[in-house]
Amino acid sequence: MTKASSVNKSTLDSGIRVVTESIPHVHSVSLGVWFLAATCDESPRNNGIAHFLEHMVFKGTHSRSSLELADSLESLGGHLNAFTGKEHTCFYAQALSEHIDVAIEVLADMILNSRMSDGDIETEKDVVLEEITELNDNPGDLVHEYFVQSLYKPHPLSYSILGSKDSVRQISRNDLVEFLQRNYTGNRVVIAAAGNIEHERVVELTARYFAAIPASSTRLEFSLSGEVPTHDVFENNFQQAHLCLGRRAFSYSDQRRHALLLLNTILGAGMSSRLFQNIREKHGLAYSIYSFVDFFMDSGMFGIYLGTDREKLDLAMELVKKELNNLSQKPVPEDELLKRKNQMKGNLLLGMESTSSRMDRLARMETYYEEFKPIETTIRSIESVSQEQILEIAAGLFREAELYSTILRPADHIANLHMKAG
Repeated sequence: MTKASSVNKSTLDSGIRVVTESIPHVHSVSLGVWFLAATCDESPRNNGIAHFLEHMVFKGTHSRSSLELADSLESLGGHLNAFTGKEHTCFYAQALSEHIDVAIEVLADMILNSRMSDGDIETEKDVVLEEITELNDNPGDLVHEYFVQSLYKPHPLSYSILGSKDSVRQISRNDLVEFLQRNYTGNRVVIAAAGNIEHERVVELTARYFAAIPASSTRLEFSLSGEVPTHDVFENNFQQAHLCLGRRAFSYSDQRRHALLLLNTILGAGMSSRLFQNIREKHGLAYSIYSFVDFFMDSGMFGIYLGTDREKLDLAMELVKKELNNLSQKPVPEDELLKRKNQMKGNLLLGMESTSSRMDRLARMETYYEEFKPIETTIRSIESVSQEQILEIAAGLFREAELYSTILRPADHIANLHMKAG
């Protein structure tokens, strides 16, 4: 008989919270060091520094070169990686369970002992500047950047995770050290691990290798301004028009979160969604169209993205708004609601086959809820969503006068050139 998984939590004297899920039947472990420090802790002057710091810790420590850091786990069949978000930075490793001590020691070394030499900093600036250029060359990503800026400015949620070319160019070693010491502190760390592990062992290794982590710090708080919907149009030399339409929504801890996720699934998540079937399959107006949601500590957002020919944009927008009105005015049929509930539950359960997904879920629950909610609780929450809840949320969110829109389209002279070429 396969033993069930178990979840445990400990808080160290340093303030570090360790949350683990023991899954005895697997051979691996996914381990993440999550810092409540990211883009939301930046200013306009140092925008992009959290992401840049994430890059720099991979450049080598006082005892390991960048190659030795990478090889420390790759030579054992595992790997290291990291990502920066609006509210979190995560450094993570995946390895065989027998190498958990190596994974924790290497993560601690790269985070706490990064050498951050001036030469490495200048080299990495070129890498990040190329990353920004790549973003600016991708209209589908760029329109999302502009959309989030319009939703949240002047709050730090509006800042680009990558920063601007100007802000990245002026980052110094002193800036990096100061940001690290101010924000990478014990009370703002969650270490999450899922796999074939023992909780006490992870606590012991964490206490040993993260003993030098700086004292606690207080995160800066920023108030969100009132919403004043904007309708922004940007022109560039892209061939298609790209649209984001939406607004602020609920925070991660909001009780309506799963109802909004279900509404999003109905509207635009997947090939069976209403937007995909109507805009792409029925009318052929877009190759890519979907809706999306994101959740933060004190806010969230809902949006719709589509890319289409400039001449078809007005019709596509009209059809999108028609779908929003339908969801705001008519209850979702029971059979459709049941299908989308099954879709959500299936996606959730399939994700639980991965130790990295389980680790991610552990960390996010601890940072947003400060408690763990079993998968069964989430499934019950999804199953309990009613037609009335969907209708109420749609009616509240989809008021046309309260929606922001961001359009990235070809400039007039560029569009005319493409028409002549055709």
